[in-house]
Amino acid sequence: MSPMETGRIIKALSGFYYVHTSDGNTVECRARGIFRKMKLSPLVGDLVDFSLERGKGMIEKIHERKNSFLRPAVSNVDVLVILASGANPVTDPFLIDRVAAIAGDRNVPILLCINKTDLNDAQELIRIYRNAGFSVYPTSAETGEGVQELLQAISGKTVAFTGNSGVGKSSILNRFCDSLAIETGEVSQKLGRGRHTTRHVELYALGGDTYVIDTPGFSSFDTEQMELVLKENLQYAFPDFAPYLGQCRYHDCAHRKERDCAVLTAVAEGKIEKSRHASYVRLYESAMEIKLWELK
Repeated sequence: MSPMETGRIIKALSGFYYVHTSDGNTVECRARGIFRKMKLSPLVGDLVDFSLERGKGMIEKIHERKNSFLRPAVSNVDVLVILASGANPVTDPFLIDRVAAIAGDRNVPILLCINKTDLNDAQELIRIYRNAGFSVYPTSAETGEGVQELLQAISGKTVAFTGNSGVGKSSILNRFCDSLAIETGEVSQKLGRGRHTTRHVELYALGGDTYVIDTPGFSSFDTEQMELVLKENLQYAFPDFAPYLGQCRYHDCAHRKERDCAVLTAVAEGKIEKSRHASYVRLYESAMEIKLWELK
């Protein structure tokens, strides 16, 4: 067997994994069948050991991950950037809240980028999420507004970009670095949905130890395929609930309709956004259907 080399997966496509090594080479690899038996799939962002035979690589080991996501299918992320838009296609806040809850459950910081401000300033969306404690970056890939501020915020980090199709993820990334030349797509005026131009997950180096992962967009129909946060953990995945946790009348309060609930009081007083609480309830009700034995 050839000596082991170590590298990072920068692209996954049709069962092939493209591993970038410290000497600047990219090696096309397959994964050993043992990973399938272990129900472990290599992900973009993974640090792996691979062997090399006749120029073809074989992934032998996946190093321990600090975090991972199913959708987007990435690992070892420092920050998750959720892209949204107040213009066509208008982002449903529930999409933002669901992805943010999954990231919050894994202790991965969120940045919210609201793109297409040249078409719609999305002031209500900006207000909701700044009020909820999010770092919000209004941008326009068309004019370049806010793009440098966003780039500065992710500098030196490995960042995954995700959001519904057509909000301009690829256009923003192309603004970061012209040489990326990522394909962008038109938005259907009739359906208000973007055409999926990113069909695979890929990691790009921007220099200065900054890496961005572009992921396929999703629609509201796809959210059912996302992983759920257990209902017991969900309250902690909403950072705007944090000041009120432990102050409810009942220690096992679900913050849905219980009496003397501090979270519901905060919603009524405008301290927690109604749309955020509505998303929490919707996610809680979905999580109630999870059978713990199914997760084992």
